[in-house]
Amino acid sequence: MTFHDIYILSPELSVIVLSFIILAINFITKKDTIAQSISSIGLVIPIILSVILWMDMENGIVQNQGILKDSLKVDGFSIFLKFILLGAAETVILLSTDYSKKFQNFQTEFIVLILLSTSGMMLMASTVELITIYIALELSALPIAALATFLRSNKSSEAGLKFLVLSGVSSAILLYGMVLVYGFTGTTVLSEIASAINQGGLLGTQPFGNYALLLGITLIIAGFGFKITVVPFHMWAPDVYEGSPTPITAFLSVASKAAGFAIVLRVFHEAFQHDVLRVEWTMIFAILAALSMTIGNLLAISQSNIKRMLAYSAVAHAGYLLVGLASLSTNTITQGPHQGISGILFYLGGYGLTNLAAFGSVIIISNSVGDNKISSFAGIGRKFPLTGGVLALALVSLIGIPPTVGFMVKLYIFGAAVDSGLAWLAVIGVLNSVLSAYYYLRVIKVMYLSSSDTEEPITASIRTRLAITVSTFMVMLFGIYPTPLIKIAQSAAATLS
Repeated sequence: MTFHDIYILSPELSVIVLSFIILAINFITKKDTIAQSISSIGLVIPIILSVILWMDMENGIVQNQGILKDSLKVDGFSIFLKFILLGAAETVILLSTDYSKKFQNFQTEFIVLILLSTSGMMLMASTVELITIYIALELSALPIAALATFLRSNKSSEAGLKFLVLSGVSSAILLYGMVLVYGFTGTTVLSEIASAINQGGLLGTQPFGNYALLLGITLIIAGFGFKITVVPFHMWAPDVYEGSPTPITAFLSVASKAAGFAIVLRVFHEAFQHDVLRVEWTMIFAILAALSMTIGNLLAISQSNIKRMLAYSAVAHAGYLLVGLASLSTNTITQGPHQGISGILFYLGGYGLTNLAAFGSVIIISNSVGDNKISSFAGIGRKFPLTGGVLALALVSLIGIPPTVGFMVKLYIFGAAVDSGLAWLAVIGVLNSVLSAYYYLRVIKVMYLSSSDTEEPITASIRTRLAITVSTFMVMLFGIYPTPLIKIAQSAAATLS
């Protein structure tokens, strides 16, 4: 491994080194509370390294070479995702300041597992080889299975076990699909898979051009479907979201989803770019998008627990993101960067900010009322206008109402669908956004129009309030002036070959 290889891996390596440093300090000092301070400050280093990589990438200094050439790619696409993942990890750690008192003796392990999972997700954004993809996927998933059990309650144990078992099943399905693709093309490198399909004359008149590819791609879609929580692979989400510590629920909804969509987009855009395959898999994603949006929103309506409601909301938003994937039905290789790619990146950024603000306010409120039931939020908006206002604004953004970033990301990604001839899918998306208003506005109604007997004060640490304040400010800023985030997303999309 050359120095340049270490340099292009420096953000991931710095996160891993940070986790080891935290473990070593805890071993020496025996103080769990110090882990959050060190991690919050330490994560600034990989963020700075990612900024340097972005600048060097634009200047043509960063090149893939050496032993990493065929397995990892550092481009604007992967660096953009690293910003999202590092930002999510930093925010979740800040939001855990008060919540982690519930497992006070394991705060160090809690932080370290978040960091290790983040490093795996960052690798997922850069991987361009099937075996490396699988390893990075497992590195990101296994710590989450442990994190889900930290509350040590029946629901928490069930959440961890369900995530572990279903994650293992989905990984096996994904691996079978990868094996079939490897057997058909003779390679595990994404660019070489594309070359084998495009130049080998291997495609016939069968669906996907070949039955081996048909089964292989279908299994890959099913395996990835679990990671990005799309229908019908979403069955784990409600129980895991409800049983996990709320900061981990936020981490799942933002970081895990971003990493999942990053690898799905890279695999299908780079490996299966042939026109015949593109038409087939984009139609599958269009159908999954329509199902996820509709079923996710319909199931969210009946939920009485806000974490379960947000779980089904995450399923619906996975459907909105799939609209961007489906819009890649037009040939992006000859026409240049597609609006669907930048739309997905823009959506991931806006959705991440919104969800972090939503879960941050849920953490503060539920810590005070001692419950995650929507009915327990009664009167919060009138008694505690700042905290209730943050949650209300986040829910309005999830609906897609201006002037929030949620409106801008939906407008952008639905526009990509219309430009690709998928106006019917954009119409379904708009109708589902209207449908989602029912259960989001129901929470706001309970907070502002229902009365409450509780007199418990709402308190939160400075770190938690800082995380929520920044997220809320960005939700409003990019809702009013989204141009900077759109330009960065477009620049990142342009580097995806």
